[in-house]
Formats: sequence, C-alpha cells, structure tokens
Amino acid sequence: MTDQEPVLNPGDDAAEGTPGVGENTCRVCRGTGRLEGGAQCQTCGGTGVVEEGMGGG
Repeated sequence: MTDQEPVLNPGDDAAEGTPGVGENTCRVCRGTGRLEGGAQCQTCGGTGVVEEGMGGG
C-alpha cells in the first residue's frame, strides 16, 4: 500500500476530510463544473465543488 498525496484543485483550501474544511459550490462555474462555451472549470477541476475553510474564530 502506498501513501498518495490528495489531489487538490486550484480552488481548494485543503484536502477533503481536513478538520475545519467543508465542501462548497464552486463560485466560478456555479456548481456546473463547466464554463461558458463548455470548457471544464479549472478552479474545481470539473467537479462543481471546492473544499473551503468553514467559519470559526
């Protein structure tokens, strides 16, 4: 078994499952995974979601 680094998209703050981080709709493609013209959204990697830090203080 090998340890693999999690794949992060440019819009991700941290890897999925990281404490204090949760899934949110990608603001660039509005959750579709595609941009106008049909190109894949690079911010979310075409998933429509990004991992973002959640509130706190």
